[in-house]
Amino acid sequence: RPMRVLLIEDDRMIGEGLSNGLSAEGYSVDWVRDGGEAETALLNGGHALALLDLGLPGGDGLRVLRSARAAGIDTSVLIITARDGLESRVAGLDLGADAYLTKQTFDQRKLLDTIGQLL
Repeated sequence: RPMRVLLIEDDRMIGEGLSNGLSAEGYSVDWVRDGGEAETALLNGGHALALLDLGLPGGDGLRVLRSARAAGIDTSVLIITARDGLESRVAGLDLGADAYLTKQTFDQRKLLDTIGQLL
């Protein structure tokens, strides 16, 4: 049975690329596009990992992460964002993210390597 990954990404092109790439690697991908859907999906559980964008409609990714951790959700979270500032990185990790990649610097191999380290 494939490992379930929750993809939280509002950009259609990036989301399709990540979803297709992860599916090709044997993961089962559930893709949500806004903060409210993300919170619901995390609370419903069943995912080994969540890939979380920070710039989301309907609730910032950091708020989603804060809410999930406050609810006791211990799903591994890999933040994938365009925000490359130290402040965003520190905030994400302080709130309980397990890893942080910027969209400008990762490719499929780096993403899969990071996922492999988290799972």
